[in-house]
Amino acid sequence: MDDLLTLSALAVLVVSFGVGIVVGLTGMGGGALMTPALIFLGVPSTAAVANDLVAASINKSVGASVHWRRGSPDLRLAGLLVAGSVPFAFAGGFIVKSVGAAAEQEEFLKTAIGCALLFTAATYALRMYLQLRHVTGGNTLSEEQPRVRAVPTLLVGAIGGLLVGITSVGSGSLIMVALLLIYPTLSAVRLVGTDLVQAVPLVLAAAVGHVVTQGVTWEVLIPLVLGGTPGTFLGARMAAWVTQSVIRRGIVIVLSLTGLTMLGAPPAWVGIIGAGMLLLGPLAWGFVRTRHGLTAFDNDSTAWRVGSPGPADGHTSAPED
Repeated sequence: MDDLLTLSALAVLVVSFGVGIVVGLTGMGGGALMTPALIFLGVPSTAAVANDLVAASINKSVGASVHWRRGSPDLRLAGLLVAGSVPFAFAGGFIVKSVGAAAEQEEFLKTAIGCALLFTAATYALRMYLQLRHVTGGNTLSEEQPRVRAVPTLLVGAIGGLLVGITSVGSGSLIMVALLLIYPTLSAVRLVGTDLVQAVPLVLAAAVGHVVTQGVTWEVLIPLVLGGTPGTFLGARMAAWVTQSVIRRGIVIVLSLTGLTMLGAPPAWVGIIGAGMLLLGPLAWGFVRTRHGLTAFDNDSTAWRVGSPGPADGHTSAPED
């Protein structure tokens, strides 16, 4: 109990609350934000990944139960994704353990997380573009179930499971974008529900693998849960008041700069790249919007797809783990 009444535990509580707000605002999963935040707070990389996975398995179960009751997930696709992801996710903790001594594991995880963050930023930007193109293309949502493509779906699950199992980062970004590409006619509600349902066993398997090999740090895990849950709820309630497009572009910048920092990029270069993305990013996105017949700088984000649960009803579009 004394370990829970320290400045370190309070810092984790405050940061997890803040990350939870971002998750609630954008639908982006906390792994891509919370894991590097814990590392920057001084938590060892192995403990950060293990405890974030355990906390995520709790939070994702709540979101999945909501979508299950609404009948939105495509259980055929979710089953294939789970079959591909669970074995690789469970193996993640053992892969990290096999790297070597504690110092070698730390170095390996920082490099892996840095690469995963850059990959997440890229796929998140791609997802924003795909959603914009879908909305502006005059597409209508199909009521028919799409034809299942078993092999690509299994491969997506396996790659996503391995990435999450090692780093705790990337399940939402990778799997959501892959599903958008493989099943373009799948409605947004079913897409979100499918991703949430398959993410529960994925993250749970990854958490078990890390707990078996690394154990649980209660002074990290408990503040994660206590701060993240109300933060996510508050963020979801605030989502109707905040411009989504600005937040989402900002997250891409934050993930990119955090990934570069984790990879050991010189601070000066990180600052230069960040300033360039901050100044040129809106211009580039404005150009993309104009190419699709929209005004360059419109506060109304097209990230919310037709038929998806948006800020108005307190649900976000999808988690990015």
